[in-house]
Amino acid sequence: MSKDVTMRDIAKKLNISAVSVSKAISGKEGISESVRELIIKTAQDMGYVYTSPKLKGRAHYNIGVMVSQTFISDSAFYSRLFQNLAIEFGKQGHSCTLEIISHRNEREGILPGNVAGGRMDGIIVLGPISDACLGNILRTTTPYVFVDNYFPGEMMDCVVSDNVYGSHVLTNYLIDKGFRKIAFVGRINATNSIMDRYLGYVKALLQHNMEVRPEYILSDRDDAGLLTDPELPEDMPEAFVCNCDEVAYHLVEQLKARKIRVPEDVSIVGFDDYIFATLCSPKLTTFRVNMEEMSRTAVQLMEDKLRVPHSVNGRKVISGEIVIRDSVRDK
Repeated sequence: MSKDVTMRDIAKKLNISAVSVSKAISGKEGISESVRELIIKTAQDMGYVYTSPKLKGRAHYNIGVMVSQTFISDSAFYSRLFQNLAIEFGKQGHSCTLEIISHRNEREGILPGNVAGGRMDGIIVLGPISDACLGNILRTTTPYVFVDNYFPGEMMDCVVSDNVYGSHVLTNYLIDKGFRKIAFVGRINATNSIMDRYLGYVKALLQHNMEVRPEYILSDRDDAGLLTDPELPEDMPEAFVCNCDEVAYHLVEQLKARKIRVPEDVSIVGFDDYIFATLCSPKLTTFRVNMEEMSRTAVQLMEDKLRVPHSVNGRKVISGEIVIRDSVRDK
């Protein structure tokens, strides 16, 4: 990427002040998140590389941030996570490039050209990835860190949110509100994150001597990993624990089409506290994932590996908090 692009160039393109651009890129307060995201995206599109004045003279690394085509879109959770990583790597004087793995290449285990060709100094893998791609990553000599995924039995650096705890908190919240017929929405074996969120749901039910009903475990995606409407049971649940806000948002719309009101008729909680949580009507009660801390931790793990190539710090779990909004009523 070119280093000739300046903050003034970005400011001119967006018709804003260079001060606003500086605040956005350096992660400082004083601008809205929507403006920050626009500035960062424009900077990336223009090929801008940020280096903190305090870091001039330090080694500059190029990091490839890989993500499956299945899990990336303009409004997806991983797009925001990549933006946070770009900010944190920029603070350390490094640059990062988003590398999207197509469906076909993921099936065949083909890594992006910049990664496979050894043109990246480090690799961040966002979210789930096929076994074929995983095998090739594990065989590379380039340092790698996994974010929002982990692999039991493998000793590797990874950063995950506290999925079991978060789903346990949400399910307990519904139980405390008086709900007993509670469903889980998510294809359990689709990702480690969904599996862990399911386990948090089950833990809460068992702790309250409540039955885990098989008909209340609702799949939200097909074999290709694409989202689908869950098949609702005849005995309608009183509340739903959704594995993410996007699924919760679509479930609300599905219920509206059937003239089922949220939260008057059923209550719904999500997970992530990303854009769908506030786009939804009613706004979602959810569990906020601390993406900023996940990004900071991932960058620190990568920095350690760049300094000591064979170092392994293991799995880092980042906690979060429940956010109460309008999608749950008192029973």
